[in-house]
Amino acid sequence: MSGGLKLYIDFISPPCRSLYIALKQSGLPFEKVLIDLGKKQQTTSEYKKLNRFQKVPCIAEGDFKLSESVAILRYLASSNRAFDKLVGGGNKENLIRVEEYLQWQYTLRKEILNFFHLDWLSPLRTGIQTPIDEVQEAKRELERVLEILEKTWLSSSKFLIGNEMTVADIFGASELQQTILSKYDVGRKYPKISEWLETVREETNPHFDYAHTVLYKLANK
Repeated sequence: MSGGLKLYIDFISPPCRSLYIALKQSGLPFEKVLIDLGKKQQTTSEYKKLNRFQKVPCIAEGDFKLSESVAILRYLASSNRAFDKLVGGGNKENLIRVEEYLQWQYTLRKEILNFFHLDWLSPLRTGIQTPIDEVQEAKRELERVLEILEKTWLSSSKFLIGNEMTVADIFGASELQQTILSKYDVGRKYPKISEWLETVREETNPHFDYAHTVLYKLANK
């Protein structure tokens, strides 16, 4: 397969941030190509040739093209030894647990997106505040899942899968960072999650902070 690896992303997207950080951590060479969702660059006919779903993230390597973050992650892990440590270090059980988390994360992602949309995105777009009872209900559902994250996934280990960082941690941390736009303080009720987030950030910097620069700027406005 000819042609270097290209990663098409917009850093506003948690899966895009996750893949960027994971690739940087792996040391695998790639070219970052920014796609501005705000300018609808994902809808151009040129981009549609790369990603028929017209979303981010997406990769291209020669004539090979692939979308969907978890599918991309599995492809990278299956074809590059550089990803071995990030997907469990060659330990079969750890690999399965990483897969288990990535499947479970859809539960976390759903509640974060719902809360984020009602509390921040919808008011920003429409100028109309979401009724407080709807926001509070979304917050309760989010905290129900955060309770599982803290008491199940982080119950007895430093990271989500044992005491070594994996892509599960990178994906989880990037997803949870979205809550800073709503000024939601995860650490107030979930100190173990807050400690874990900071550990993942330290382990992956400077790539973590670089990937979240856009988010930090939005949160400070």
